[in-house]
Amino acid sequence: MSSPREAPFVTLEYLIGRYSAILFDAYGVLAGSDHVIPDAPAAIGRLNAIGKPYFVLTNDASTLPETRAARYAEMGLDIAPERIITSGGLLVAHFAERGLAGARCAVLGTADSAAYVERAGGVSVPSPHTDDFDALIIGDQAGFPFLETADAALSALFRRIDAGRDVHLIMPNPDLIYPEGGGFGFASGSVGLIFESALALRYPERRDLTFTRLGKPRPAIFAEAARRSGTRDMIMIGDTPDTDIRGANGFGIASALVDTGIAALEASATLPKSDAPTYRLRSLALG
Repeated sequence: MSSPREAPFVTLEYLIGRYSAILFDAYGVLAGSDHVIPDAPAAIGRLNAIGKPYFVLTNDASTLPETRAARYAEMGLDIAPERIITSGGLLVAHFAERGLAGARCAVLGTADSAAYVERAGGVSVPSPHTDDFDALIIGDQAGFPFLETADAALSALFRRIDAGRDVHLIMPNPDLIYPEGGGFGFASGSVGLIFESALALRYPERRDLTFTRLGKPRPAIFAEAARRSGTRDMIMIGDTPDTDIRGANGFGIASALVDTGIAALEASATLPKSDAPTYRLRSLALG
């Protein structure tokens, strides 16, 4: 891959004509939590009009696809739930692979975060304050009283580990930050780092006490997009080099860095090869 400074600027219309399927990141590319990114409605409308395969690949595990599709509709984005592939949805395969059906799970996140766990076959415990659990799932950084719940979950983890019992640590969304309005917010990956730091301090010899991360840049979410689209001739459009671009490059598909979210195009000229995009986009404007 070339460096970002060498990657050519193109338009979305060019990419639509060049690739069989288009993949979009969500936050910072299509929308924020309460606003739509300029040009995104027209871009999605164009794809729907011509019947072009496209999917939204998001590391967010706070909303189910049907919930997110309904919110998108309110913003003027006509995206069907089946076009939305989330890191929370990856829990189904992970639970099956690890034999976690029926596992008691403490879930930090929203009601939809807990629903993802239930759909994967886990049993969401009412509260980490009083309930024992087999797995700790960080589904989101919001949706619960943070300090009180995190303290309770950490204390329960310590009790379980001190008793010599296994525990599964799972974090669908590894993102550290996300664009929010005119600024940024901490994402669930940052919450995971807090837990990992505390675990490393108390159990310095236990290098296994880290979260399994499921979303981008890991390949599972791209593999699901390839399965649904029936092709690997895809391009990933994202705003974050170390998740969107690195994940696409690692999966062996093209990538485009867009200047509407986390990354500033000109400031990212020194990115490592793994994070360098195939193309650059100033926006989702078609022409």
